Amino acid sequence: MAFHSVFLVFLAGLALCSEAAPLDPLDAKHPLFVKVVDSVRGSPAPNVPVKLYKEAADGSWELLNSKQTNDRGVLPELTTKEQFVAGIYKLELDTASYWKSMGLNPFYRHADVVFTANDVVNRHHTIAVVLSPFSYSTTAVVSEPVE
Repeated sequence: MAFHSVFLVFLAGLALCSEAAPLDPLDAKHPLFVKVVDSVRGSPAPNVPVKLYKEAADGSWELLNSKQTNDRGVLPELTTKEQFVAGIYKLELDTASYWKSMGLNPFYRHADVVFTANDVVNRHHTIAVVLSPFSYSTTAVVSEPVE
């Protein structure tokens, strides 16, 4: 049974990546695109609160923005090209409120995705997160520099 669950999450991640790869012209103007999938329902996860932080020089986290995923489970406008500079970032997904809105009591309160954005000039970062009440998985697709 455990293998079956892991396999389903893996398949959901593959499907997510295949959908996330092509850039929508609207999304191409934003350097960071977040997509969240509910692996229990096998569909996008709408209304998931997401916060974006950037690590400051002293190691603290500076909040850059806070939004919720739309009805397609995506957040294309979490930051701007001017704001998204090289550095260390953290996405914090409030998974507890998402699962509780469906009457479930999740194990994780939130899912953190900490990543490094090195050469961000003319790159598009897509971060995909697959959620379940007792696990989460994430992957990233970073485009080659585009002129």
